[in-house]
Amino acid sequence: MAAIESTLGSVLAASLLLPGLALVSGAVQAESAPEQGLIALKVAHYSDGQLGWERVTVRSPQLYALVPLAGDWSLEGAWVGDSVSGATPRMHTFESGATPSMEDYRKVVDVKVTRYFSRAAVSAGLTYSTEHDYTSRALGLEARLSSDDNNTTWSLGYGTARDLIDNTFSGGGVADQTKRTDEWMVGVTQVVTPNDIIQLNLTRSLGRGYFNDPYKDFENRPDFRNTSIALFRWNHHLETLDVSVRSSYRAYADSFGVRSHTLGLELVKSFDRWTFTPGLRAYTQSAADFYFDPVVDANGVPSPVLTRRFANRLTDKHSADQRLAAFGAVTAGIKVAYAIDPQTQVDFKLENYRQRASLAWGSGGSPYLEPFSAVSMQFGVARKF
Repeated sequence: MAAIESTLGSVLAASLLLPGLALVSGAVQAESAPEQGLIALKVAHYSDGQLGWERVTVRSPQLYALVPLAGDWSLEGAWVGDSVSGATPRMHTFESGATPSMEDYRKVVDVKVTRYFSRAAVSAGLTYSTEHDYTSRALGLEARLSSDDNNTTWSLGYGTARDLIDNTFSGGGVADQTKRTDEWMVGVTQVVTPNDIIQLNLTRSLGRGYFNDPYKDFENRPDFRNTSIALFRWNHHLETLDVSVRSSYRAYADSFGVRSHTLGLELVKSFDRWTFTPGLRAYTQSAADFYFDPVVDANGVPSPVLTRRFANRLTDKHSADQRLAAFGAVTAGIKVAYAIDPQTQVDFKLENYRQRASLAWGSGGSPYLEPFSAVSMQFGVARKF
């Protein structure tokens, strides 16, 4: 069952990430070719809202397959189809009702090939994603090398994505805008003790092109976005309780001025054929340098009219997108998996997300942000062959 879990973590999760480097940056794994194939189906449902108003709903079937080839090769592929409906705020959250309903459908196809050597592996992946106003093509390359005792694994990767944004056929005003992202990753995974594994990944990303949200008012962002990410993981097994603890810390900084920190903790406990994985994640971020807060009236209430008058006078870079504000968030979830037999597993995952300005670490966050919440559910079945 653990083998199924680790394999699925590579491509299916990567289908929601950018750029192509995510496709080949999987979990900690041995540098040996898989002996069995795997096919898996997952169905996900996501919904979010603010103060009782349902905002966005996503329904997403996902299909994954792994096929060993010629002893030293493997081929992986994934398909994701996201049906999106709902609406998003035009400016700050208090203007959420100003946006008409929308419908969209996103298709993502991932293909990855890996060549295995005695202590190394080289992977290459391609991703194609399309929706009515956005097309993305990505390429990922990664090499992994293990020490003689297999206690240390070094990773080096490169990913690049080319995006096209055009919403003119649906009545929008953005035509043939492009964006390019290049990403480099270096990492090391170390077996410290029989019960401890640590991992450190450093990522640097350079983006150029169109970064505005074409559906939001008063958007004038920079035409570049450079990011730096440090990710640390520590997996520890508690022998007395027979529980595995997965902890992580992620630090993020970009040229927009956003700084974020993420702490994650999961516990993995098995009972016969059952495996339970409860988890908790805490997140905080600072506001972008060009994000502006709502303007309030004489009674201290956010005013759309005054805010629009203020925004119309702005000439420098600016944005009212709440995703660039300062806030904090907490996610609680649990995953339950059941092994029907040694070849077949079913699982269910539930997560609840809560975002508040007051949850920002060390500050009160950006003012006048409405509380935001989301729920996601996922059901999956996987079969080795």
